[in-house]
Amino acid sequence: MAETSDVEMKTLEKTHNGIEVDSAMENPSSSESESDDDAEDLRVEALEKELAENPSSYEAHVQYVKSLRRLGQIEKLREARESMNTLFPLSPAMWQEWVKDEASLSTGPETFVVIEKLFERGLHEYLSVSLWCDYITYVQEHDPSVQEYSPAGILKMRNLFERALTAAGLHVVEGNKIWEAYRKFEQAIFHTIDDSDREEKEKQVNRIRSIFHRQLSLPLADLRSTLTAYKAWEVEQGTAPVVDPGELDGLPSNVVSAYQKAMEMYNAKVQHEEKISKQDASDMEKLQHYMTYLKFEQSCGDPARIQILYERAITEFPLSSDLWLDYTRFLDHTLKVPSVARDVYSRAIRNCSWIGELWSRYLLSLERGHASENELSARAADYLSQYLKAEGCLLHNLHLHAYWARLELKLGNDPVAARGAWESLLKTSGSMIEAWQGYIGMEIELGHIHEARSIYKRCYSKRFNGTGSEDICHSWLRFEREYGTLGDFDHALRKVTPRLEELKLFISQQQSTHLAASATQKERAPAKNVSQKRGSSLTDEQTPPKKQKKDSTQKSGTKKERLNEVKANKPENSDEQQVNDSGAGKTKFYTDECTVFVSNLGLEATEGHLRDFFSDIGGVTAIRILKDKFTGKSRGLAYVDFSDSTHLAAAVSKNRQTLLGRKLSIAQSDPKRSQKRVSFGASTAPDHGAGHEEPIAASKESTEPRKSSSVSTRREDRVQLKGKNTFAVPRTLVRPLGWSKNEQTSEGDEKPKSNDEFREMLLKSKKVDKK
Repeated sequence: MAETSDVEMKTLEKTHNGIEVDSAMENPSSSESESDDDAEDLRVEALEKELAENPSSYEAHVQYVKSLRRLGQIEKLREARESMNTLFPLSPAMWQEWVKDEASLSTGPETFVVIEKLFERGLHEYLSVSLWCDYITYVQEHDPSVQEYSPAGILKMRNLFERALTAAGLHVVEGNKIWEAYRKFEQAIFHTIDDSDREEKEKQVNRIRSIFHRQLSLPLADLRSTLTAYKAWEVEQGTAPVVDPGELDGLPSNVVSAYQKAMEMYNAKVQHEEKISKQDASDMEKLQHYMTYLKFEQSCGDPARIQILYERAITEFPLSSDLWLDYTRFLDHTLKVPSVARDVYSRAIRNCSWIGELWSRYLLSLERGHASENELSARAADYLSQYLKAEGCLLHNLHLHAYWARLELKLGNDPVAARGAWESLLKTSGSMIEAWQGYIGMEIELGHIHEARSIYKRCYSKRFNGTGSEDICHSWLRFEREYGTLGDFDHALRKVTPRLEELKLFISQQQSTHLAASATQKERAPAKNVSQKRGSSLTDEQTPPKKQKKDSTQKSGTKKERLNEVKANKPENSDEQQVNDSGAGKTKFYTDECTVFVSNLGLEATEGHLRDFFSDIGGVTAIRILKDKFTGKSRGLAYVDFSDSTHLAAAVSKNRQTLLGRKLSIAQSDPKRSQKRVSFGASTAPDHGAGHEEPIAASKESTEPRKSSSVSTRREDRVQLKGKNTFAVPRTLVRPLGWSKNEQTSEGDEKPKSNDEFREMLLKSKKVDKK
């Protein structure tokens, strides 16, 4: 294309496309003109900055193109339009404006090719009868072969007309524009044929007659005018009598029948056409009218007319995902033409790229159409990339990347591409330990030990949530024990040891800070509260056995009196729960007014995972994961505190949602219900559903070591031994054979029997059994 100066461009901008930049100011002063240009330049700079920060701003792209067009900056304008079109489809009006701008700049073969490509690109995105008519007119006026009516030019135009009729010839309101242009072109060819060539003349007459017949059989607007034009044309050919317009006399019966049927169909459509063309109707109303119109067309059963109506609807409502889903469903289940479905899906994902169902259907459509593996892979990458860029949804991000990597590995047989999927995840979620573990797991599965070791070297020093940093260090050592040499293990040990010591020191400092804060809080708390939390009014001098003895002596009286006494002595904060804190070795108290109890947690779940899980509702004030006091490992249970009842209700509504592959059971904490149960030993995970019970922390008496025989005696009194099975009896109550309860050593232990005594005891027991 020939270069055009800025002055020429501004001159063209004043004259073409009805955009007269300076028409409102025929004789403006130079200072006013310069001021306007300066303001527009500042606007362009602001828009460029906005687009650099947010390239997906549709409105910013539109305004940027308009500003550049006013300024006549042709090169920037071209770049701006191309940049916008890579992200968004352009409307038919924007394509027409682009074409006119380019066509007005210069002429020549190179320009003609550029304009043709622009028309083709625009016609691919949306249905537009006016754009088709512009395309046809442009080719007729600028293609030398068409102007000369050469065989190649005539064939080119006929192919273009047939394409236009296939795309828009059934448009009820505007389709007749293309039909009329087609007839005029063929009639122009008729006049170029020599009169002596009667055979060629007759062929051309039949071609024109065929176009008339095709048009008269379709339910289009102004069909009566078409009939009138047809009869007048037949009169010119001498094949029809001169009759009053509108009458069907003298026409072939097949034409009359087709015309009458078309008119009936058109009359049935008129009411729908009027509703969708109302100017005062809202978008929602108009869209609903389109959906009603589509149902009517589907009841008639003509796939071509249904498709053309879908195309009209999406041109007006390109961002309606329901409309695209309905359209593609029709193509998959009714039309079943793979090439057509592929084209529509490619446009659907450009308009509604955030709809995952459209992407998944697109991939299935490509597979049904036997698309190439390269095309499938590219589309899959485009699909997954839309969701892998999102932040705040770490778990879903991990699953999608893992799935993507497996697709590349299993279907594409491309380990490099699979690694690329994991690496892209690490760029956005490098602090997520599961991402590194998944990456390492893939390499180990493939037998790539060296690559897995390299990943360990990259991540062992990173800071992860919870115990993740320690876990990755120990995981590396286990990996080297199983797959590495002694030298590899020693190298890993040298690397992780300083890191583990650093983490240990950090945890120790955190615990010290926590204990110091707890001690300060206890000192500030009044003595009354301490007494109430312990649930006793005893003095400090009273020992636990004395307390229990006193309690046993106070159990006299009726059951009703005892219940009244319990209610009267109930502490003010008795609704609080106790959870054993294995880290501090003490009992922590907390209220449960806005607390949920979470069960079925994965043992690898940390506080960070739970905080991410509840991040969409917010309001989390504290998280406590219950751990085994001996091993320090998670028991799969947790309490989560929220700031208010609104966040609490939102948290309970997440019941049965998945965290780390496990469906969580979430319910509001109910300590009153839990206090009715007594738990000896570790609790198991509760059943899912509303009827679960929380684990009860062992009482102070059961967790402390027994300090006197009286405690043991009371426990013996509570346990009833029945039968010969003693596997469930406390070990202190099961005595080995050969020991007597009455014989004690000087130290208080029982005296063992001699061998003779033991033998005699066995013989006596056998005699008793025989009797």
